[in-house]
Parts: sequence; C-alpha cells; structure tokens
Amino acid sequence: MEHVQQRPVEVSCPFHDSRKHRLILSLLLVLATLALYNPVTRAPFLNYDDSAYFVDNPHVRAGLSWKTVTWAFTTTELSDWKPVTWLSHTLDAELFGFKPEAPHTINVLLHAANVVILFLILLSATGLVWRSLGVAALFALHPINVESVAWIAERKNVLSMLFFLLALAAYGWYVRRPGVERYLAVTVAYALALMTKAQVITFPFALLLLDYWPLSRLAAVEAGGAEVDAEERDCFEFREGRAGPGAPLKICFWRLIWEKVPWFALSAASAIITMRAEADATQVKLPLWAHLANAALSYVKYLGKAFWPVNLAAIYPHPELTVSIPAAILSGFALVAVSIVALVFRERRPFFVGWFWFLGTLVPMIGLVQIGVHGMADRYAYIPLLGIFVIVCWGAAALIEKWRVPTMVWATGAAVILMMLGFALHRQVGYWGDNVTLWNHALEITEGNYTAEDNLATALIAQGKIEEAVPHLRRAEFMRPDDPLSTLNLATYEQMRGNYQAAIEGYAKMPQCTKDASLQAMARTNSGYAHYWLKQYDKAKLDFEVALSLQPGNSGAYRGLGLAAQKTGDLSHAIQDYRRAVELATTPSNYLFLAQALEIDRQTEAARAAQTQAARMSADLGDDVDTVKHFLSN
Repeated sequence: MEHVQQRPVEVSCPFHDSRKHRLILSLLLVLATLALYNPVTRAPFLNYDDSAYFVDNPHVRAGLSWKTVTWAFTTTELSDWKPVTWLSHTLDAELFGFKPEAPHTINVLLHAANVVILFLILLSATGLVWRSLGVAALFALHPINVESVAWIAERKNVLSMLFFLLALAAYGWYVRRPGVERYLAVTVAYALALMTKAQVITFPFALLLLDYWPLSRLAAVEAGGAEVDAEERDCFEFREGRAGPGAPLKICFWRLIWEKVPWFALSAASAIITMRAEADATQVKLPLWAHLANAALSYVKYLGKAFWPVNLAAIYPHPELTVSIPAAILSGFALVAVSIVALVFRERRPFFVGWFWFLGTLVPMIGLVQIGVHGMADRYAYIPLLGIFVIVCWGAAALIEKWRVPTMVWATGAAVILMMLGFALHRQVGYWGDNVTLWNHALEITEGNYTAEDNLATALIAQGKIEEAVPHLRRAEFMRPDDPLSTLNLATYEQMRGNYQAAIEGYAKMPQCTKDASLQAMARTNSGYAHYWLKQYDKAKLDFEVALSLQPGNSGAYRGLGLAAQKTGDLSHAIQDYRRAVELATTPSNYLFLAQALEIDRQTEAARAAQTQAARMSADLGDDVDTVKHFLSN
C-alpha cells in the first residue's frame, strides 16, 4: 500500500471565500509594509553609489531612448552586467526626474509586491495559510531588509527578487501542467532576474529543493521489501501535486536535472559574464584561507542577525588577514553539524529545504571572490533568509500542534514578535533618513570602518561642515593609507582652501590608490580645475583630456576644456566643449557657460536660446550666474 503523507492541519479560516481571505491578508501585508517603510520615501540620495547609478550617470540622465537601451545591454559599468536595472533607473528619470522621492517610493512598492507574491506562492504550494503568512510577514518586517529597500542603488536587489519570485510562481504553474508555454514563462522570468542582478544565479538549484518540498516532485522510492534494480535505486517518485490525477509516476532524478538544463545554462552564462565584468574591478587580494574563514563567520553572523537583528550597518569592513581562525573553524563545524542533522532528518522537509536554501542561495554573495571592501552585507540576505523564515514558521507550527498550544496563546505570541520586528524596522529605517545619521551609526557599531569615515566626511562637506569632515578623512587615511576616497577628498579639501599645488600633488597619488576609472577621472578633472586657477591652461587642458579618456561622459571635463579654450582665445573650440557639456549634463550653469560664449561670438539668437533653457530649469539663476562669473573672473 502506498504511504500517503498527511498534510498538517491549521486552524480554520474566518472567511468562507478563500479568494476573499487571500485578498484581505495580502492587503494587510501591503499596508503594514507601506506604513513602516513610509519614512524611506522622504530620505535623500545616499552618497554611496546613488550618484553612479542614478543622479550623475550621463546615460541615465539622457533619458529612455534606443541609444540608452543599447548602452544598457552592452555596458559592464560598475563591474556588472545588469541591463534591466539600468533601464529601470532610466525609466525613473524619464517619468519622475531626479528627485529621490520617486525611486525611493518605487523601491518600497517593489518590496511590498515581493511580500505578497511570496505569500501567494507559499499558500498555493502548501495550502497552509498561517505559516505562509508568517513567512511573508517576517520577510516584510525584518530590519535586515531595510538596506535593500532604502538604498536607491539597490533597486537591482528588490527588482531581481521580483523576477525571481515570478519565475518561482511560473515554475509552480508549469509543474501543475507541463507545457512549452509555461516552460518559456519560467525561462523569461529567470532571464529577466539575471539581467537585473546575478545574485539569483542559484535559481535552478533552488528548484531542485522545491521539487523535494513543497511541490513533492521528489520522494524516496519505497520498495516495499521488493527487490529494486540498479536503475530504480537511482530514481525517485514523481508526484504532480494537488493538480495531478491518478497514481504517481516514477521518474529518475536525472530527468529532473535534465528538465532544468536550459536554466543551468543561463546560470553558467551569467556567471561567465559576471566574472568578466568583475575582472577589472578592484579586488581585495587575499589568500584562500582568509576568504573561507570570512565566509564561515559570515554565515553564522547572518543567522545571528536573522534572530537578533541589531547593530545593522551599511558597511561591514572586511577583516582581511585579522580574521579569527578559531572562530571561523568553530563556525565551520557548526554549519557542517547543522547540515548533517538536516540530512539525517530530511523527512522533516521544511527544515531540510529551508536550511539548504539558506546555505545555497547565499553562496554567490559569501565572498569567496572578494570585490570591494565589505566582509558581508545586509542586502545579501534578502533571498537566503527566506529559508530560515520557513524553518521558523513551520517549526513553530509543529511545536504548537505537538504541545496543543491554545490559539489565543500562539496568536498573541506571534503578534508580539511581529510588533517587536516592526519597532526594530522603524528604528532601522530612521538611520537611513540622512547620510550623516547613517554613517555615524555605522561608525558606532563597527571598527576600522574607513569607508564609513569617508562617506561621513562627504556628507558633512555637503552640509558645508568642511572642518568637521577633515578629522574623518584623516582617520580614514590613517586606517588605509592607500584609500582612494580619503586621498581624493583630502586633495579636494586643499583645493577648496585655495592650496592648489597641494591639491594637485594629492590628485597625482590616485593612480597608485585605485584602478577605478571614474575615481581617477574625477581626480584628473579636479586637478584640471586646480591648474586652471593657477592659470596653467595647457596643463589644465591635458588633465581634462585624460579625464575624458577615462570617462568619456564627463561633463565637468568638457566644461573645463571650454574654460581653458576660452581663456586662450579659442572661442570656437570653447563653444563646442560647452555644447558637449550641456549634452551630457543639462544643468542651468552649463547652459549659462554656453550662452556667454555664444554671446561673445555674436551668435545672439543661439545665446538667447541657451539662456531660455537655463531659465526653464530654475526659477532662480542667482547661484548659477555667480558660478559662471566666478570661473570667468580667473
């Protein structure tokens, strides 16, 4: 006789109409998410990547066009290939301009959509309302997800998750009634997820876990005492789930692998593209043991933050060679031990699937290849912690059933936990309200965080608190003498004080500090302006030309070339350079630089048109007029 697995029993729903039930619970999830994340919509741009991804990216600023689409699908800017992400930012700019409210709001809406889709996927696959709701609520309210939602540059995280979840939903649809159209739906959704952020690269491996549970496509063959041949020992039962009529069919495990070969191929292609894109990125050169040790520690830290979400920082510095080997070994043993327990008790499928989901989906972000300065990041847990949430909700439900906990007791306990998470989420969202608060908080809870020192200094400079910023730049330089940001900012500080020669010497150190073309271009542009104020126009021109060779879309360098050309009497070249600066950055000041050059060249109509464009962009041109006069007074 075939063994039939019993479905867990849940308390009855208070609604007779299951669709109405799903709708009301979905709306509650959306309302809770929007209410708690509402302060994010009033936050400014983060002074860490938001500029490169959105505010000052010339391709994004150019608006949605065929040229922009072509660029999005061919560029590996910022060490990755993510055309859908670029198009998303460009669409924001096209529809809403360059104020932070709109992209922040869209990030929040995307997170809310992810919450609801996750709930509906789990409910559809398991039929268990309250457990599915619990997982979705934990995902909605967990403070570790604030970084993914509150950071405009992390649009790629929430958007790739949306396509990832849609691919999972399409896979469930495909499993119920396999067909070419449904298979293509999974493939398209997964391809879009990969083109948004490569973090979803483990998707086909995750599907194998879902085949085991909750889709029940994989279950060990029960021989019933009969002799089983070698081929059948390598096979598993195939169950079509609730949609499949009749007795289950037997299918080899390798046929389920074969079914996913195109998706494995997409993962492989994405991995190759990502590795090539990152080849020129700044990589932290560390021995393998340091990578492995940090990875083991990070796994345990993510688990700790899942259950006790405090001390969440925008940047966690990489320990590099100071990583604790004893702690890493202990962490490694703990991970192996839990994995063995999950394998031994694999019939407890939510625990098995949840644990290996957490381990597996975190592999691409665990730091075995180190790009950047961070040892871990809250945003990396956006997908992996779903496995832990499943373990918590299904495990808690099993204990409630075993101990016969009264409904009022467990419902009250769940409400208290969610309220505590809500308060923690509200607090974490508050840290993202402005740049100074965010980076001060990061410095309070981390050590040796020279990146946070740099970013706090930049935020203070933006507020005009230059003298307050300098000690942070000095500390960053002390922690990391080759830190490009502190080197660049200290040179900029000297330039702002009028110490142009000291600034030029500081900018000259940048090639030894970083291979980042954008940072080097910024340094050469600033150096060009320092030479300009020293009336060394030939040297200024050389700096601007080098900056443009590093960053062809550098509007500031074109404006500098225009100024240098105008000062040397080459008005025609100055007008050409000003025009190019306007094309790359349509700011009022750029239009005014162009207008005054056209006026001098007696192109009155063109000059008036440029002035009109500047006036349309700003109701008060006083500061921009002062800027133009200041530069031309040199």
